[in-house]
Amino acid sequence: MADVIQSDVIARNVRTVLDNIRRAAQRVSRQPETIRLLAATKSVSADRILEAIQAGVRILGENRLQEALPKIDAVGPREGLSWHFIGRLQRRKVKAVVGLFGLIHSVDSLELAAEIDRRAGEAGLRQAVLLEVNIGGEASKTGFTPAGVADALAVIDRMPNLGVKGLMAIPPPTAEAEGARPYFRRLRELARSLASPTLHRVRLEELSMGMSQDYEIAVEEGATLVRVGSAIFGARDD
Repeated sequence: MADVIQSDVIARNVRTVLDNIRRAAQRVSRQPETIRLLAATKSVSADRILEAIQAGVRILGENRLQEALPKIDAVGPREGLSWHFIGRLQRRKVKAVVGLFGLIHSVDSLELAAEIDRRAGEAGLRQAVLLEVNIGGEASKTGFTPAGVADALAVIDRMPNLGVKGLMAIPPPTAEAEGARPYFRRLRELARSLASPTLHRVRLEELSMGMSQDYEIAVEEGATLVRVGSAIFGARDD
């Protein structure tokens, strides 16, 4: 792993990102406290993560289980701190992920949802998850189609050990941040359209969308969780 930013800069970057989130929320008359910053820590060392925590970060997101485990050990339990799993999750790794992460952002199939439900049941807990939506219809990405989310929710609602908290999406690459706006707006409108009193275990309150290049646009369009990595830690080797 290689971090290419001085640790004393991380605190300033966190403050800048939080200020940008606050201003973006105020531009659209949202309460800034309804948006949470997730620091994406892929390829970031535990020392750099601790700098971000000291600067006020309370949610950490990891893409890979094998990379997350030593970091979780190194950081240790801390009041108010939570880890989220934000990468693609293989079914064979579900057992290790369930219960370790407060929220899984990347449930992209009914088969994965069923495996998480089974493993959570074995562990005697209820796992919070988000459904990943392939909002741009890209062949290179996994996730539910926007048209297929309603049927998926009806099935998942019968899984007693899952708590669906909302939706997640990564829009197609765009030349400018503004190009992501229609995709963020579509995800927000999709979540609103899916709210139903017939769903008992589904609460579509969270929208995980927006990364370093476009998180301000995402906030303007309703994001409750923004996943920011390079804007905090700088460019990293994968």
